[in-house]
Amino acid sequence: MARAAWRLIRGVDFARLREARLQAHHAVQWLARAARAFVPPQPDDRHTNLGWDDETNCLITQPRDDLDLGLRLTDLKLVLAAESMQVSFTLDGRTDADTRLRLGDLLAAHDLDPGRLDAKLPYEIPDHALARAGTYDAGGLADVLSELAAWFANADRSLGRIREQMVARGHAASPVRTWPHHFDMATLVLLEGGNAEHARSVNAGFSPGDENYEEPYFYVSPYPYPDPAKLPPLPLGHWHRQGFTAAVLPASKIVATADRQAASETFLDAAVAAAMRALS
Repeated sequence: MARAAWRLIRGVDFARLREARLQAHHAVQWLARAARAFVPPQPDDRHTNLGWDDETNCLITQPRDDLDLGLRLTDLKLVLAAESMQVSFTLDGRTDADTRLRLGDLLAAHDLDPGRLDAKLPYEIPDHALARAGTYDAGGLADVLSELAAWFANADRSLGRIREQMVARGHAASPVRTWPHHFDMATLVLLEGGNAEHARSVNAGFSPGDENYEEPYFYVSPYPYPDPAKLPPLPLGHWHRQGFTAAVLPASKIVATADRQAASETFLDAAVAAAMRALS
Protein backbone atom coordinates (compact mmCIF):
# COMPACT_ATOMS: atom_id res chain seq x y z
CA MET A 1 0.00 0.00 0.00
CA ALA A 2 1.20 3.54 -0.69
CA ARG A 3 2.79 5.25 2.28
CA ALA A 4 1.44 8.75 2.96
CA ALA A 5 4.37 11.05 3.68
CA TRP A 6 4.71 12.69 7.07
CA ARG A 7 4.59 16.40 7.63
CA LEU A 8 7.81 18.08 8.70
CA ILE A 9 8.59 17.81 12.42
CA ARG A 10 10.82 20.70 13.43
CA GLY A 11 11.67 19.47 16.91
CA VAL A 12 10.49 22.48 18.92
CA ASP A 13 11.20 22.95 22.60
CA PHE A 14 9.24 20.31 24.52
CA ALA A 15 8.41 22.71 27.38
CA ARG A 16 6.61 25.05 24.97
CA LEU A 17 5.03 22.08 23.21
CA ARG A 18 3.71 20.97 26.61
CA GLU A 19 2.01 24.35 27.09
CA ALA A 20 0.41 24.12 23.64
CA ARG A 21 -0.72 20.57 24.40
CA LEU A 22 -2.30 21.56 27.73
CA GLN A 23 -4.19 24.48 26.17
CA ALA A 24 -5.38 22.26 23.29
CA HIS A 25 -6.42 19.54 25.77
CA HIS A 26 -8.60 22.05 27.62
CA ALA A 27 -9.96 23.47 24.36
CA VAL A 28 -10.91 20.05 23.04
CA GLN A 29 -13.21 19.58 26.03
CA TRP A 30 -15.68 21.89 24.28
CA LEU A 31 -15.98 19.21 21.61
CA ALA A 32 -16.38 16.57 24.32
CA ARG A 33 -19.11 18.63 26.00
CA ALA A 34 -20.95 19.14 22.71
CA ALA A 35 -20.71 15.43 21.90
CA ARG A 36 -22.07 14.45 25.31
CA ALA A 37 -24.87 16.93 24.93
CA PHE A 38 -25.97 16.35 21.34
CA VAL A 39 -24.54 13.12 19.85
CA PRO A 40 -26.58 9.96 20.60
CA PRO A 41 -24.75 8.00 23.32
CA GLN A 42 -22.84 4.83 22.44
CA PRO A 43 -21.14 2.16 24.57
CA ASP A 44 -17.68 2.92 25.98
CA ASP A 45 -18.17 6.66 25.39
CA ARG A 46 -17.52 6.14 21.67
CA HIS A 47 -19.87 9.01 20.82
CA THR A 48 -17.35 11.45 22.30
CA ASN A 49 -14.31 10.40 20.29
CA LEU A 50 -13.03 12.66 17.53
CA GLY A 51 -11.87 12.32 13.96
CA TRP A 52 -8.87 14.06 12.39
CA ASP A 53 -9.42 16.15 9.25
CA ASP A 54 -6.05 16.56 7.57
CA GLU A 55 -7.13 19.32 5.21
CA THR A 56 -8.35 21.66 7.94
CA ASN A 57 -6.09 20.55 10.85
CA CYS A 58 -9.26 19.96 12.85
CA LEU A 59 -10.34 17.41 15.40
CA ILE A 60 -14.06 16.97 14.73
CA THR A 61 -17.00 15.50 16.66
CA GLN A 62 -19.11 12.76 15.20
CA PRO A 63 -21.83 14.30 13.01
CA ARG A 64 -25.32 14.98 14.32
CA ASP A 65 -28.03 15.96 11.83
CA ASP A 66 -25.48 17.60 9.51
CA LEU A 67 -23.98 19.59 12.37
CA ASP A 68 -20.54 19.07 13.83
CA LEU A 69 -18.01 20.96 15.90
CA GLY A 70 -14.28 21.06 15.27
CA LEU A 71 -11.17 22.43 16.93
CA ARG A 72 -8.45 23.66 14.57
CA LEU A 73 -5.23 22.81 16.35
CA THR A 74 -2.99 25.24 14.49
CA ASP A 75 -4.69 28.30 16.01
CA LEU A 76 -7.21 26.97 18.57
CA LYS A 77 -10.25 28.01 16.60
CA LEU A 78 -13.66 26.39 17.16
CA VAL A 79 -15.49 25.64 13.91
CA LEU A 80 -19.23 24.90 13.84
CA ALA A 81 -20.41 23.39 10.55
CA ALA A 82 -24.11 22.96 9.77
CA GLU A 83 -25.37 21.99 6.30
CA SER A 84 -23.73 24.45 3.90
CA MET A 85 -22.88 27.05 6.55
CA GLN A 86 -19.73 27.29 8.66
CA VAL A 87 -19.07 29.63 11.58
CA SER A 88 -15.82 29.84 13.51
CA PHE A 89 -14.25 31.87 16.28
CA THR A 90 -10.83 31.92 17.86
CA LEU A 91 -10.15 31.03 21.48
CA ASP A 92 -7.11 33.30 21.50
CA GLY A 93 -7.44 35.77 24.39
CA ARG A 94 -10.67 34.17 25.63
CA THR A 95 -11.40 32.50 28.94
CA ASP A 96 -13.47 29.32 29.04
CA ALA A 97 -16.36 31.43 30.36
CA ASP A 98 -16.13 33.64 27.26
CA THR A 99 -15.96 30.55 25.07
CA ARG A 100 -19.05 29.06 26.72
CA LEU A 101 -21.09 32.18 25.99
CA ARG A 102 -20.03 32.41 22.33
CA LEU A 103 -20.46 28.70 21.63
CA GLY A 104 -23.78 28.70 23.46
CA ASP A 105 -25.07 31.50 21.22
CA LEU A 106 -24.08 29.56 18.09
CA LEU A 107 -25.75 26.37 19.29
CA ALA A 108 -28.90 28.24 20.33
CA ALA A 109 -29.13 29.62 16.78
CA HIS A 110 -29.48 25.98 15.65
CA ASP A 111 -32.22 25.25 18.22
CA LEU A 112 -29.86 23.36 20.53
CA ASP A 113 -30.01 23.97 24.28
CA PRO A 114 -26.65 25.53 25.28
CA GLY A 115 -27.34 24.69 28.92
CA ARG A 116 -26.47 21.08 28.11
CA LEU A 117 -22.84 22.14 27.69
CA ASP A 118 -22.66 22.76 31.44
CA ALA A 119 -22.95 19.12 32.52
CA LYS A 120 -19.91 18.06 34.56
CA LEU A 121 -17.46 15.91 32.67
CA PRO A 122 -17.07 12.42 34.20
CA TYR A 123 -13.27 12.68 34.32
CA GLU A 124 -10.46 15.03 35.25
CA ILE A 125 -7.88 16.47 32.86
CA PRO A 126 -4.47 17.98 33.71
CA ASP A 127 -4.65 21.23 35.63
CA HIS A 128 -3.96 24.54 33.90
CA ALA A 129 -4.56 28.24 34.51
CA LEU A 130 -7.45 27.98 32.02
CA ALA A 131 -9.42 26.21 34.76
CA ARG A 132 -9.04 29.36 36.89
CA ALA A 133 -10.15 32.02 34.39
CA GLY A 134 -6.88 32.02 32.45
CA THR A 135 -6.93 32.93 28.76
CA TYR A 136 -5.91 30.95 25.70
CA ASP A 137 -2.71 32.13 24.03
CA ALA A 138 -2.92 30.76 20.49
CA GLY A 139 -1.03 33.73 19.10
CA GLY A 140 1.96 33.27 21.36
CA LEU A 141 2.03 29.54 20.70
CA ALA A 142 1.52 29.62 16.92
CA ASP A 143 4.73 27.74 16.07
CA VAL A 144 4.25 24.98 18.64
CA LEU A 145 0.55 24.58 17.84
CA SER A 146 1.57 23.96 14.23
CA GLU A 147 4.04 21.35 15.49
CA LEU A 148 1.31 19.76 17.63
CA ALA A 149 -0.97 19.58 14.59
CA ALA A 150 1.85 17.96 12.59
CA TRP A 151 2.26 15.27 15.25
CA PHE A 152 -1.47 14.50 15.15
CA ALA A 153 -1.51 14.48 11.34
CA ASN A 154 1.49 12.14 11.21
CA ALA A 155 0.07 9.86 13.87
CA ASP A 156 -3.23 9.65 11.98
CA ARG A 157 -1.34 8.50 8.86
CA SER A 158 0.89 5.95 10.56
CA LEU A 159 -1.83 4.53 12.81
CA GLY A 160 -4.15 4.37 9.80
CA ARG A 161 -1.48 2.28 8.08
CA ILE A 162 -1.41 -0.12 11.06
CA ARG A 163 -5.20 -0.37 10.97
CA GLU A 164 -5.20 -1.18 7.25
CA GLN A 165 -2.60 -3.91 7.80
CA MET A 166 -4.62 -5.48 10.61
CA VAL A 167 -7.88 -5.41 8.64
CA ALA A 168 -6.08 -7.00 5.67
CA ARG A 169 -5.05 -9.83 8.01
CA GLY A 170 -8.65 -10.40 9.06
CA HIS A 171 -8.60 -8.64 12.43
CA ALA A 172 -11.27 -6.22 13.60
CA ALA A 173 -9.62 -2.84 14.06
CA SER A 174 -11.40 0.32 15.16
CA PRO A 175 -11.13 3.56 13.20
CA VAL A 176 -8.29 5.83 14.25
CA ARG A 177 -9.91 8.27 16.66
CA THR A 178 -8.85 10.77 19.33
CA TRP A 179 -10.29 10.49 22.83
CA PRO A 180 -10.82 13.81 24.65
CA HIS A 181 -10.22 12.36 28.13
CA HIS A 182 -6.51 11.52 27.67
CA PHE A 183 -6.20 13.47 24.40
CA ASP A 184 -4.66 10.44 22.71
CA MET A 185 -5.26 8.94 19.25
CA ALA A 186 -5.53 5.18 18.76
CA THR A 187 -6.83 2.17 16.90
CA LEU A 188 -7.86 -0.93 18.87
CA VAL A 189 -7.13 -4.29 17.20
CA LEU A 190 -9.21 -7.22 18.48
CA LEU A 191 -7.49 -10.60 18.27
CA GLU A 192 -10.62 -12.64 19.02
CA GLY A 193 -14.38 -12.33 19.06
CA GLY A 194 -16.63 -11.71 22.03
CA ASN A 195 -16.92 -8.73 24.35
CA ALA A 196 -14.38 -6.11 23.27
CA GLU A 197 -13.73 -5.16 26.92
CA HIS A 198 -12.46 -8.66 27.71
CA ALA A 199 -11.09 -9.91 24.38
CA ARG A 200 -7.37 -10.11 23.71
CA SER A 201 -6.40 -6.92 21.92
CA VAL A 202 -3.60 -4.63 20.88
CA ASN A 203 -4.03 -0.87 21.20
CA ALA A 204 -1.75 1.12 18.88
CA GLY A 205 -1.75 4.81 19.60
CA PHE A 206 -0.17 8.21 19.97
CA SER A 207 -0.13 10.64 22.88
CA PRO A 208 0.98 14.29 22.58
CA GLY A 209 2.36 13.92 26.11
CA ASP A 210 0.97 13.24 29.58
CA GLU A 211 1.98 12.64 33.20
CA ASN A 212 4.12 9.67 32.10
CA TYR A 213 6.07 11.36 29.30
CA GLU A 214 6.20 15.14 28.93
CA GLU A 215 6.67 14.82 25.17
CA PRO A 216 4.77 13.19 22.31
CA TYR A 217 5.10 9.41 22.00
CA PHE A 218 3.79 6.42 20.12
CA TYR A 219 2.66 3.40 22.12
CA VAL A 220 1.49 -0.17 21.55
CA SER A 221 -0.26 -1.87 24.46
CA PRO A 222 -1.27 -5.57 24.62
CA TYR A 223 -4.31 -6.63 26.67
CA PRO A 224 -4.45 -8.40 29.00
CA TYR A 225 -1.00 -7.33 30.10
CA PRO A 226 1.30 -10.32 29.50
CA ASP A 227 4.06 -11.66 31.73
CA PRO A 228 6.96 -9.19 31.34
CA ALA A 229 9.18 -12.17 30.56
CA LYS A 230 7.19 -12.67 27.35
CA LEU A 231 7.99 -9.18 26.08
CA PRO A 232 10.84 -9.37 23.53
CA PRO A 233 13.43 -6.64 22.93
CA LEU A 234 12.39 -3.88 20.53
CA PRO A 235 14.52 -2.45 17.70
CA LEU A 236 13.44 1.04 18.81
CA GLY A 237 11.74 2.34 21.92
CA HIS A 238 11.28 0.46 25.19
CA TRP A 239 8.71 -1.41 27.26
CA HIS A 240 6.93 0.74 29.84
CA ARG A 241 5.87 -1.42 32.81
CA GLN A 242 4.83 0.98 35.59
CA GLY A 243 1.06 1.50 35.83
CA PHE A 244 0.49 0.09 32.35
CA THR A 245 2.31 -2.17 29.91
CA ALA A 246 3.14 -0.77 26.50
CA ALA A 247 5.92 -0.41 23.99
CA VAL A 248 6.79 3.30 23.90
CA LEU A 249 8.75 5.43 21.43
CA PRO A 250 9.19 9.03 22.71
CA ALA A 251 9.52 12.03 20.40
CA SER A 252 13.05 12.71 21.61
CA LYS A 253 14.10 9.38 20.09
CA ILE A 254 12.13 10.04 16.90
CA VAL A 255 13.57 13.49 16.18
CA ALA A 256 17.11 12.12 16.65
CA THR A 257 16.70 9.75 13.66
CA ALA A 258 17.50 10.52 10.03
CA ASP A 259 14.06 9.38 8.80
CA ARG A 260 11.48 10.11 11.46
CA GLN A 261 8.58 8.47 9.66
CA ALA A 262 10.52 5.31 8.89
CA ALA A 263 11.73 5.06 12.49
CA SER A 264 8.23 5.51 13.89
CA GLU A 265 6.64 3.01 11.51
CA THR A 266 9.42 0.48 12.10
CA PHE A 267 8.70 0.80 15.81
CA LEU A 268 4.94 0.41 15.33
CA ASP A 269 5.34 -2.66 13.12
CA ALA A 270 7.76 -4.34 15.52
CA ALA A 271 5.77 -3.42 18.64
CA VAL A 272 2.46 -4.67 17.22
CA ALA A 273 4.10 -7.94 16.16
CA ALA A 274 5.71 -8.32 19.60
CA ALA A 275 2.44 -7.60 21.42
CA MET A 276 0.56 -10.13 19.29
CA ARG A 277 3.22 -12.78 19.95
CA ALA A 278 3.10 -12.08 23.69
CA LEU A 279 -0.67 -12.64 23.66
CA SER A 280 -0.59 -15.80 21.52
